[in-house]
Amino acid sequence: MAHFPDTPSFTGFNTPSRVEADIVDMDYEGEIPSGLNGAFYRVQPDPQFPPRLGDDIAFNGDGMVTRFHIHDGQCDFRQRWAHTNKWKLEREAGKGLFGAYRNPLTDDESVKGEIRSTANTNAFPFAGKLWAMKEDSPALLMDPVTMETIGFEKFGGKMTGETFTAHPKIDPKTGNMVAIGYAASGLCTDDVTYYEISPEGELVREIWFKVPYYCMMHDFGITEDYLVLHIVPSIGSWERLEQGLPHFGFDTTMPVYLGIIPRRDGVTDADIRWFKRDNCFASHVLNAWQEGSKIHFIVPEAKNNMFPFFPDVHGAPFNGREAMSHLTDWVVDMESNSEEFDAIIPLTQTASEFPRIDDRFAGVKTRYGWGLEMDMKRPVELKGGSAGGLLMNCLFLKDLETGAEQHWWCGPVSSLQEPCFIPRSADAPEGDGWIVQICNRLEDHVSDLLIFEALNIEQGPVATIHIPIRMRFGLHGNWVDADKIGLEPVAA
Repeated sequence: MAHFPDTPSFTGFNTPSRVEADIVDMDYEGEIPSGLNGAFYRVQPDPQFPPRLGDDIAFNGDGMVTRFHIHDGQCDFRQRWAHTNKWKLEREAGKGLFGAYRNPLTDDESVKGEIRSTANTNAFPFAGKLWAMKEDSPALLMDPVTMETIGFEKFGGKMTGETFTAHPKIDPKTGNMVAIGYAASGLCTDDVTYYEISPEGELVREIWFKVPYYCMMHDFGITEDYLVLHIVPSIGSWERLEQGLPHFGFDTTMPVYLGIIPRRDGVTDADIRWFKRDNCFASHVLNAWQEGSKIHFIVPEAKNNMFPFFPDVHGAPFNGREAMSHLTDWVVDMESNSEEFDAIIPLTQTASEFPRIDDRFAGVKTRYGWGLEMDMKRPVELKGGSAGGLLMNCLFLKDLETGAEQHWWCGPVSSLQEPCFIPRSADAPEGDGWIVQICNRLEDHVSDLLIFEALNIEQGPVATIHIPIRMRFGLHGNWVDADKIGLEPVAA
């Protein structure tokens, strides 16, 4: 019998869902834009079985992938497990076999050496496939129409690294997917791979390089000429794993680095510039771009660690106030002979995370950014449904050109999940389109899919689609037009 622990990761809104479902033409309020014809994919960690060690962090749940197929003014729903090696082996055994988050020392002997991916971090449509991603392993491919699992992608053996990012970027000029893999030669190693994959899904570049120290490298940026990688001390080691500590811990005494890696063949460690600054926390990336010799890299920056489940390595308690992050522009000058940053520029007083742009402009100067705001001045009656523990209760739009901001509050008994931008058309101006995101209805234990006019979020959603089951907190998701994957409406 399944008995999940009575802990925050497994109770309340985070109670495991474990539901696969198909729903045609969901109930909604407002008007679903008739111009929308495609699919919004997202993924949530959703444990198939109770944790092997009695408790676990929420980030270690199995990948459950959701598709919202929006067409003809309606929305259809499909949800399926990502059938990783872990999922299949545990399904066969009828219990959890893999132990703590990124600690193979805690696994059952029967699964030693298996790929540990949960495929629970991003659902990314590319090259006619759906990529279910977890950054400690290769990407898992799924069929975007049937949502059946195909298998792990190693590009016919051309990929020699062990890992693949959960935050790829698409170069708008070439159509290539740009990716990294950290701990590429094995757990806790300082080897990183840089990959480029063609629009047809072929691996066309793999470059190995070293980083200043091993840490979580969850996201990165690209420009036309460079891959831009920040090294922030959410550090890990085999010593921590052997002691049974969480894989990552934050070290407030270590510096932060920004690596500028040329996007070309034949790159060696000597070709990489490393710039250095004082300690801070930054995980996700809004965007990066070049202006002359200067590179801009915009991140939500916090003074201290945002992840309470990856605690301070020196024993300091989690500091919620210092964990609040604000969009910040890191600027480095490639003509400088120094390793110092050229500038660190705060862009807003609004605390936010999960930043998104109009992805058609990745790597070039952008005007608009959306994210999840943490507004502690708003009334709160219920908390929950958050990926990191902080209350994310507003949708936030930042105009980087004028400085203007818009905010939309979801109310005192709800919270929000990551937004995703959908362009009105392939050649629409930047920001012309819609935002989709899930809203957690914490009181009723259900969820809604919200659709906003992207540049007028303050007017509220133009459509609210009612999902009759609860969406656990999700991490990342993306949109694809229906014709790119051959997605046809399902007859009711």
